[in-house]
Amino acid sequence: MRRTILSATLFVLASLVAVGQTATPNDARQDQRDARQDRQDARQDRQELRQNVKGVRHDVKDARQDVKDARNDQTDMKQDRAALRNDVKNGDKAAAVKAQKELRKDQRDMRNDKQQASKDVRDTRADRQDARVDRRQMRAPQSGMGAHGGRR
Repeated sequence: MRRTILSATLFVLASLVAVGQTATPNDARQDQRDARQDRQDARQDRQELRQNVKGVRHDVKDARQDVKDARNDQTDMKQDRAALRNDVKNGDKAAAVKAQKELRKDQRDMRNDKQQASKDVRDTRADRQDARVDRRQMRAPQSGMGAHGGRR
């Protein structure tokens, strides 16, 4: 009976020692590698943030250009309508047909420009939202980055 109690006690002590050894690693090199990897990840996140900001600026520029193109198409349409009316008044059928074709083409172009402008505006909003999220994440304190690597 003493032998079973003694063997059970030794078994429990041995298992506690084994669990204790696996639960507390003391590998300083691994901590250094983790810190180096964290610094590299932070550097990469900053670089991605800069790229997102550049993308937002580019999308804003594209949206402005598309709006400008839509306005130009609108003025072209007005001019073509006026030319069509004048040609109809003057009885010049060939010029009227040509002006009508140009008017239809301008309407198509304006529709396409408006669609492109709205797409660019949506992309710009999405990129701005991504940039905001990235900035928040960069400002947020990183957990587990203390002097002991998050372990005590």
